[in-house]
Amino acid sequence: MAVRLSKRMEALAHLVTPGSRLCDVGCDHGYLPIYLVQEQIIPSAIAMDIGEGPLLAAKTHIAEVGLEDKIQTRRSDGLAAASAEEIDTVLIAGMGGGIVIHILTEGRKVAQSVKDLILQPQSELKEVRRFLCNEGYEIVDEDMVLEDGKYYPMMKVRYVPETKARRQSVAEHDFLFGPMLLQKKHPVLHAYLLREERIQKEVLERLAGQKQTPAIEKRTQEVQAYLQEIQKCLW
Repeated sequence: MAVRLSKRMEALAHLVTPGSRLCDVGCDHGYLPIYLVQEQIIPSAIAMDIGEGPLLAAKTHIAEVGLEDKIQTRRSDGLAAASAEEIDTVLIAGMGGGIVIHILTEGRKVAQSVKDLILQPQSELKEVRRFLCNEGYEIVDEDMVLEDGKYYPMMKVRYVPETKARRQSVAEHDFLFGPMLLQKKHPVLHAYLLREERIQKEVLERLAGQKQTPAIEKRTQEVQAYLQEIQKCLW
């Protein structure tokens, strides 16, 4: 039985380096490692989740396709149950940005030892990118998909400690929207920027119609600053 992936999951699969041993943190139903092994993109994987329910679902699906010898399941809080010696790539997808930062902080030894990290935070993208920069990670690839009305940016990063010395030169819009997405002039990012520009202009109109208190004035300045960053990046 072949696994069919969503558009978001397919994009994540394309970021995985062929031949790497994968650790899927927060594996949910285990479909991504199953797909990658079935397609012979990777030789093996460890599917991990903190919840018993998702892990049981993953274990069931792995057994249904007869891949128990190639995909292990482990209950783990973040990267706690993983060892850098047994994996090459860590995938963390579908979680809030704060949780992604927490997992990379608590599992710093493993995260900084593997070849690649593939991250798809659901929120706080600016904070995640800034954290990665400050920690010495370099974004080597990015993708972005639109699925069911939602935008999903994702990134492939590597630990390169010398990048810490270059972090001061990173522009604010790179943290906001993704340096590789901007460099590629990614069409999905372009659509996102146009939407964001429209939304922020509408917000400014509403703010202009309110009584100008210090709080409203501060909010107006914040929105104007964000709008300027958006407009810098439009092409």
